[in-house]
Amino acid sequence: MGAGHAHTLYRHGHSPVHRLPPHCKLVAVLGFVVVVVSTPREALWAFALYAALLAAVAAVARVPAGFLLKRLVIEVPFVAFALLMPFVVPGEQTELLGLTVSVPGLWGAWNVLAKGTLGVAASVLLASTTELRSLLLGLQRLRLPPLLVQIASFMLRYGDVITDELRRMSIARRSRGFEARGVRHWGVLAKTAGALFIRSYERGERVHLAMVSRGYTGTMPVIDEVTASRAQWAYACALPVLALGVCLLGWTV
Repeated sequence: MGAGHAHTLYRHGHSPVHRLPPHCKLVAVLGFVVVVVSTPREALWAFALYAALLAAVAAVARVPAGFLLKRLVIEVPFVAFALLMPFVVPGEQTELLGLTVSVPGLWGAWNVLAKGTLGVAASVLLASTTELRSLLLGLQRLRLPPLLVQIASFMLRYGDVITDELRRMSIARRSRGFEARGVRHWGVLAKTAGALFIRSYERGERVHLAMVSRGYTGTMPVIDEVTASRAQWAYACALPVLALGVCLLGWTV
């Protein structure tokens, strides 16, 4: 993956958050999410403080609120699930906006919405300030199994290649007058999927042989050694540490 390759979630910038080493940001986000999940759902004020902490990080990273909110659309399926909980979870009933709903279901819906939204927002901020290549280097620095890092690297590297191959096959079908309009055309689409799989498999074999011929032995060479100073670790850990303080208050107040 080239150094200039960036994913759609990434927002180029030179903020202090952008400059943090990727493994520091990964640890900070993981710690923050664990703390949020561990917070009692009844501590409503705690989740407001978590949102304020994320808003402060977004401000430092110069990530606009609109950019962040658009990326939160990914959690819509979880929102739909949460909205059903007050109607399907058994337990004590209450009236809300003229509807009879379950009290445990309301708390469950709030729990899913609050914690899920905060977790997704933290992940979006991570993706907005860190390039994919840097994320892989961070995972490598955190001693994630090398094989998993390589698989992720190849998936990211060749995702665009496979997508472009599928686009060319679609153009070829349309140039021959084919338009998928019903169940009768599913067979053609299934053959397209099969052909794409075979082409991808053969491409993978050719790439592997090319790598072996150039000395590949199962591990990728480390070109960029990512390190972090104590100050950078302290700066990155400010988010989960402050969140931990809020969580402890939530359990004691």
